[in-house]
Amino acid sequence: MPRPYPREFRDDVVRVARNREDGVTIEQIATDFGVHPMTLHKWMRQADIDEGAKPGRSTGDAGELREARRRIKLLEQENEVLRRAAAYLSQANLPKRLYPLVKELASDGIPVAVTCRVLKLARQPYYRWLAQPVTDAELAEAYRANALFDAHREDPEFGYRYLVEEAAEAGEPMAERTAWRICSQNRLWSVFGKKRGKNGTVGPPVHDDLVERDFTADAPNQLWLSDITEHRTGEGKLYLCAIKDAFSNRIVGYSIDSRMKSRLATQALHSAVVRRGEVAGCILHSDRGSQFRSRRFVHALSRYEMVGSMGRVGAAGDNAAMESFFSLLQKNVLDRRRWDTREQLRIAIVTWIERTYHRRRRQSGLGRLTPIEFEAIMTTPASQVA
Repeated sequence: MPRPYPREFRDDVVRVARNREDGVTIEQIATDFGVHPMTLHKWMRQADIDEGAKPGRSTGDAGELREARRRIKLLEQENEVLRRAAAYLSQANLPKRLYPLVKELASDGIPVAVTCRVLKLARQPYYRWLAQPVTDAELAEAYRANALFDAHREDPEFGYRYLVEEAAEAGEPMAERTAWRICSQNRLWSVFGKKRGKNGTVGPPVHDDLVERDFTADAPNQLWLSDITEHRTGEGKLYLCAIKDAFSNRIVGYSIDSRMKSRLATQALHSAVVRRGEVAGCILHSDRGSQFRSRRFVHALSRYEMVGSMGRVGAAGDNAAMESFFSLLQKNVLDRRRWDTREQLRIAIVTWIERTYHRRRRQSGLGRLTPIEFEAIMTTPASQVA
């Protein structure tokens, strides 16, 4: 089954088709962007529906319906967790350990993340418990923690000194120091005590430079390069985050927005992953901009099983291959004329990337081939992408 095109890419192709010059056909636009003409007609018809020009179900309505179904399913799962937890904890003469319940619910199709969120449990300790046998010390710790938890739930105003006495009456004696440690780890504090807050979180670490100015790759999706550029228009600045595959110099993903926030880089990464497919192990090299060091972007890299890499501060040569692409864009598009609106500049950028840079501009480093031609020749049919 072919992979879907990114939403931003579809919108850009529709913009170009609507603003095409006289004599330019839809088929020509579709060929320039590497899509089927019928696909482009469907995109344009859906765009008319979304804008209210034609009757039909809009993309927003379909998204709201999917979101409503997802939320209903999530609520049903949460209710099932609460129902099963109440029945599980009400059983007499059984240790009130919740990890077996989480495992039981997971086997019935309820995600571990949902169960842990409803029961206010951390997932990492659960997975450690699932992977390793429980020792006697851990079992004793769990009984003590459950006893303290039960006492705290019944009397939230009690501090750990009172909770340890309640736990001893329930058959789980322990030292006050042990009770204090368990209560601190599980945040079982008296509601009348001093408010505790989490320590300030530290931002994501800067990745090591895994490229060291060697911008070459032996196959697609081994090394990607990324950066952000900006240009002024009559309406304000427009920002472009592009991702280039070092193997063929193809721009595999991009995102264009009026604000330079972490979402700009994250959306470009998502667009590249959607278009390229399997990217696990791929190195993504960038500068040390805040967008690439943001928690959202680092989490996206981890989700796609990619490896981050960053050059030094103020060293443009550490990302020279990406800077050269932006230099071409500057000369061929950005500085060619004055841009009154962001829409005009956006259409010009995506048209130059998809039609000129990818399919018409031959590069000496690729044997006088275009990026599309180079990938078609140097890769097997199974690994080619649209």
